[in-house]
Amino acid sequence: MLHCYAAPCSYNAQELDIESLRTSTSPQQTRLLQSRQEVVFLDNEITFNEAIIEEREQGIREIQEQIGEVNEIFKDLAVLVNDQGVMIDDISSNIDNSQAATAQATAQLRKASKTQRANSSLTCLLILIFGIVLLIVIIVVLV
Repeated sequence: MLHCYAAPCSYNAQELDIESLRTSTSPQQTRLLQSRQEVVFLDNEITFNEAIIEEREQGIREIQEQIGEVNEIFKDLAVLVNDQGVMIDDISSNIDNSQAATAQATAQLRKASKTQRANSSLTCLLILIFGIVLLIVIIVVLV
């Protein structure tokens, strides 16, 4: 009995009647029919194997395409990670610069505060001296 797996079977009416011919033929014809049957079977096996090979080749091509896509995704991801690293470095640098600027501003504010207090004290002292001189002039003029 012939088996056609997934490959298309190409039997003609003569091949399908092999069993009926066996009963009415000589041993040579029987062997010839068996040989023909084996050839047909082998042809079907070859066709089946070729179909399997083609299917596997298609699967390999699809896998290659997917690997290429994954490769592109990883390249894009590497660029993004690198860009993020640059941004993080910039942020870190800006934080350090801000900290230094804040410390410098604090020192300037302390210096300005001391200068302002010194100027206030000097202004008060000058006003006091001017007031005393004015008082002395008024007393001398009135006496």
